[in-house]
Amino acid sequence: MDNLHFESNVGVSSKLNWLRAAVLGAQDGVVSVSSIIVGVAGASDSRAFILTAGVAGLVAGALSMAAGEYVSVSTQRDTERALLEKERRELETQPEEELEELAHIYESKGLSRETALKVAEELTAHDAFAAHVEAELKIDQHELANPLHAGVASAGAFFVGAIIPLAIVMLAPAGYRIPVMLAAVFFVLIVTGFLSAYAGGANKFKAIARVLAGGTVAMVITFAAGKFLGGLGI
Repeated sequence: MDNLHFESNVGVSSKLNWLRAAVLGAQDGVVSVSSIIVGVAGASDSRAFILTAGVAGLVAGALSMAAGEYVSVSTQRDTERALLEKERRELETQPEEELEELAHIYESKGLSRETALKVAEELTAHDAFAAHVEAELKIDQHELANPLHAGVASAGAFFVGAIIPLAIVMLAPAGYRIPVMLAAVFFVLIVTGFLSAYAGGANKFKAIARVLAGGTVAMVITFAAGKFLGGLGI
């Protein structure tokens, strides 16, 4: 029962982490590219310039997200593997100490000394390595993080967010490009803010307000920078 409960918690936690990462990637994509677009729009009305900058931002951002996530998750997986190997060696060379350590873990959770030792002995007899990995490391040895999947998912989420402001710039009439894009961006930020709060069990209104504030500040600053540089003729 404990193992089933642990695996269930790990599965739910993993899914929530993936949802949170996807939402944050989409937020990053929509804010980054929309900020670039309004920044260039502050300096020039040329659709070609705006689209070129937006596409460059999309490609660079997606690749950066993929590379960063790949390196981060690779490091995490290497650490998890090292911890698993260390635990395996300790079980082979120090079985009695490891049994006592496992019993102490369950004792610290509220079990009596006798019950904790009995649980540790039975779990060790069934699968010592799995018992220690679960109790000590909180790692699911069968579902280690996959850096390639994480990198692709992160880049994909960024792309989904970034394509929204780009599509609007391509399709909307010249006089309505920026207002329509801003409306769409704010809508996306509200949705992703809600989803990120839902995934983390946080206050949804606060999360939405933070996301909207961050996106607004980013776009205002880049627009001001573009306007200033455009006025200088750079």
